[in-house]
Amino acid sequence: MNTSHHDTTGRPDPASRGPALPDAAPLLELRGVRKSFPRPDGGELLVLDGIDLTLREGEVIGLLGRSGSGKSTLLRLIAGLAAPVAGSVTCLGQEVAGPPPGVAMVFQSAALFPWLTVLENVQLGLEALGLPPDEIRRRSLDAIDLIGLDGFESAYPRELSGGMRQRVGFARALVVHPAILLMDEPFSALDVLTAETLRTDFLDLWAEGQLPIRGVILVTHNIEEAVLMCDRILVFGCNPGRILKEIAVDLPQPRVRLDPGFRDIVERLYVEMTTAAAVRATGTRTELFPGAGIGTVLPPVSSNMLAGLIEAVAGPPYDGKADLPVIAASLNLEIDRLFPVAETLQMLRFAEMAGGDITLTPEGKRFADADTDARKHLFAQHLLTYVALAAHIRRVLDERPGHRAPWHRFLDELEDHMSPRAGARTLRTVIDLGRYAEIFAYDDRRRVFSLDNP
Repeated sequence: MNTSHHDTTGRPDPASRGPALPDAAPLLELRGVRKSFPRPDGGELLVLDGIDLTLREGEVIGLLGRSGSGKSTLLRLIAGLAAPVAGSVTCLGQEVAGPPPGVAMVFQSAALFPWLTVLENVQLGLEALGLPPDEIRRRSLDAIDLIGLDGFESAYPRELSGGMRQRVGFARALVVHPAILLMDEPFSALDVLTAETLRTDFLDLWAEGQLPIRGVILVTHNIEEAVLMCDRILVFGCNPGRILKEIAVDLPQPRVRLDPGFRDIVERLYVEMTTAAAVRATGTRTELFPGAGIGTVLPPVSSNMLAGLIEAVAGPPYDGKADLPVIAASLNLEIDRLFPVAETLQMLRFAEMAGGDITLTPEGKRFADADTDARKHLFAQHLLTYVALAAHIRRVLDERPGHRAPWHRFLDELEDHMSPRAGARTLRTVIDLGRYAEIFAYDDRRRVFSLDNP
């Protein structure tokens, strides 16, 4: 983004960014928001419950949590793209009922129209508002200049890098002069260097008051990104999504990753995230080893990922116990990739997470030291003992005369507890783990489980 001097005639009048609000009145207020979706059996899948959130003038609020905690659903409620089943969403002094004026969103993918140029993609939002052609062109050019793509107005998306396409996505959101900008993991699809540049440019423009926005809500899985950008961070738990903790980031901008205060907040967030994992699984903050009943959604992890993390924690310099922020940085993993693996190891009793650390259990250390056959035998024992779905599939196969059962036999059962998509993902995970443990086989072409030994 261009942080040098530029023509500011396209800057919006404050009135164009939403109605004037009384002093200290929030830009956005959510009270008791609850959201659910219908299930095939007539029940409901609760994805958000009891959400209270306030966004004030000049704030950047981060929503931090694992996939499935309802953060993106919450953005859709704020944007008026969905309605809560209970509670209220008040934006710029008015209760949200449909897409409210003064709110724009930037997504993980820019989702540009490939047959339109950069300028034409940016103009789309203004054309929908019915503005005069001259004003549409002027405001679009100003937005393109602001985000650092001056000179690329006639380029097509296929000619741009991923970072440049995402800048067009920002321009398309900013050109309507929103009061509130919603950002749904806007940097996560970019490489590390491009994401860092785009984040820095955005923060520079925000600090200089050059952006036509008054408040920001950022969804992220990246703890350091949340600390770099946000004034307050809300830690979400899952099943259903709830705000478990609010952490203020009282550090001046620009922030430095190596600053002790910065590292302290990162460490605190890792501690809260490990606590959130225990709360999500057990409803209590004291249980280190959550159960995995047949209705438990299993994350998309593989046996290779599980073995890899065990080996990383077992080896030097950790020797069986690692600080999560440190090992995440060394493995270049964000929490949305690290936590599912760590939590699955905890579920299988190969590791425990507490206080921001991951520690191998004696069985985890045995696994790390064992040869391939011994690893498989130990893994099979733990999978059948601690993952009810794996044990259930094996029991059904043992009891059937032909030792076979179709995919839908188990998917239908899972859909009593979770969405069809989560059920299919859970089955895929247990298939991978079951194959590694050699407790059953699966033929994907016929979609049949069996006890066949290939």
